[in-house]
Amino acid sequence: MDQSAQDSFRAFVEVIEPRLRRALVASYGFEQGREATAEALAWAWENWDRAQSLDNPTAYLFRVGQSKIRKRKVPVTFDRGDRAEPWFEPALAPALAALTERQRVAVVLVHGFDWTLREVAELMEVQVTSVQTHLERGLTKLRTALEVSDNA
Repeated sequence: MDQSAQDSFRAFVEVIEPRLRRALVASYGFEQGREATAEALAWAWENWDRAQSLDNPTAYLFRVGQSKIRKRKVPVTFDRGDRAEPWFEPALAPALAALTERQRVAVVLVHGFDWTLREVAELMEVQVTSVQTHLERGLTKLRTALEVSDNA
């Protein structure tokens, strides 16, 4: 690959990687999500001629990452090891892991990373109304698991 193509790929990764990583981490947990991101970006590097012409590269690479990670499917974990993290509800990680994959992706991307419903729909290749349904059902399950009420 010539220098121009390498520079182009580097710029591509700077734009795509953060959103792709967040989506895959939301779907598969921290470790597997990061691994799936690396696998998807490796595919993009190996297939750069094809990858640079994709209409929705984030969604396509999300699917590539899913395909690569499904070979070694293990339970979703959100434990980040010994890293210092801000305080959070201890029951949140298991409650998120108990959601369906689509519910978890919708909840984490919309409420955790401020994605719009349309952005999540494009990533998941579903209608916005489907994302809304996954989001509502996921939030309902989280509220139940965390014993949180909507009533003030």
